[in-house]
Amino acid sequence: MSQPWQEILIKIDDYRWEIPAGYKTGMRVPGLLYATEDMLNKIWEEQAAQQVANVAFLPGIVGHSMAMPDVHWGYGFPIGGVAATRVRDGVVSPGGVGFDINCGIRLLRTNLTVAEVKPKIDKLVNSLFVNIPSGLGSKGKIKVSERELNEVMVKGSRWAVEKGYGEASDIEVTEENGRLQGANPDKVSPRAKQRGIPQLGTLGSGNHFLEIGIVDEIYEPDIAKTMGIDAKGQILIWIHTGSRGFGHEIYSDYLKILQNAPGRYGIDLPDRQLVCAPVTSPEGEAYLEAMACGANYAWANRQFITHWTRESLMNVLDKSPRELGLQQIYDVCHNIAKTEEHTVNGKKETLCVHRKGATRAFPAWHPDIPAVYRNTGQPVLIPGDMGRYSYIAVGTEQAMRETFGSTCHGAGRMQSRGAAKRAIRGQDVIHSLASRGILVRADSIGSIAEEASEAYKDVADVINVAHSAGISRKVARTVPLGVIKG
Repeated sequence: MSQPWQEILIKIDDYRWEIPAGYKTGMRVPGLLYATEDMLNKIWEEQAAQQVANVAFLPGIVGHSMAMPDVHWGYGFPIGGVAATRVRDGVVSPGGVGFDINCGIRLLRTNLTVAEVKPKIDKLVNSLFVNIPSGLGSKGKIKVSERELNEVMVKGSRWAVEKGYGEASDIEVTEENGRLQGANPDKVSPRAKQRGIPQLGTLGSGNHFLEIGIVDEIYEPDIAKTMGIDAKGQILIWIHTGSRGFGHEIYSDYLKILQNAPGRYGIDLPDRQLVCAPVTSPEGEAYLEAMACGANYAWANRQFITHWTRESLMNVLDKSPRELGLQQIYDVCHNIAKTEEHTVNGKKETLCVHRKGATRAFPAWHPDIPAVYRNTGQPVLIPGDMGRYSYIAVGTEQAMRETFGSTCHGAGRMQSRGAAKRAIRGQDVIHSLASRGILVRADSIGSIAEEASEAYKDVADVINVAHSAGISRKVARTVPLGVIKG
């Protein structure tokens, strides 16, 4: 894309820009970017838009190859990419899911106020940091055998709850009830299992975090109340992690397994990183069965962390569970490929919806969302960075019509991790945040630099695009008080 974007993109409105299907020979559908004009220079410069065009080559793709407003360059698909392919004659691409299978967000509400928590924030953050293993290569407190790990792969969150780590109500407000159907442990390699056994129940590294947030804005009071968000100053807990080295190994294994599949099935690709196989082929089915194992591991992982978060809050604040009022609002996955039914050109189609760095955003009355949210729409959880704010939104009918029920997933990186570490000192970040009343603990100073606010887009700009385009509707906002980084 050496040409300037102004010569290629077609402006649909202030928040939608089309890459015409004729831009590259072989594109089966147009590309669609959700962005403001100011965002496009960066998207174009790092070639994320090129990746959107490349995804449009995938057999069976319908609608558009899409990029959410937090889009940035990724492996194969851009991060922030959404694509749906027909199950009957389309493909599944691991690049449309990513390395961290079911990296996602869980949001918890409490009865606590900032006035109660702030005086004890040091002690609380330290308790959480000790209680929840974090950092690169961290090992969990949960010891499982390979047989038990196989059960986790199939049962997901439910396995953890059955072992006493959490409540049944947590499962009811987790996407897919914390268990993706079709998981087959036999499709997961011994190496992946070896990596997964010690890491269950860990936060991990990179952009994974646990945040104690303060509600500072409520845009939709009635919807917020349904979620248990009652007033400004209320404390919410954000948990962001995924399938750890287990999911990473599954992804790496299937890149190798599928590398020759395009040639076998006569699929021409503009980028080898888009390696794929027909959804109904042996290779495609095997990947989806293994991916489901990774997704279920991630839900169990967040379930363990939820349990230890409850323990820390009760111990530090000397509150009973009832006084604490800690309940799960929702849990969404950001990196997944799921079989869903959508309307395409007026006809119902069974699709494989790839969401890589994107959030499911189903509307009110959709049968796949919990009964408690049937009138409001599915909660959409969109974290920002540790120095600014995070948003709670809901899904919309517009998203269902236009993006296969998808929206953005976060702020989106502006700098690579390496560039951030070269430009920013972690200690400076810690001091700057502390001066604003934000306490941060991390396994390493380097990870603090990587995750500095300067390395990310302003999530408010991202949310404004999604909200104005109608693909999600903002409900409330939180600002950080205490943060644990991996």
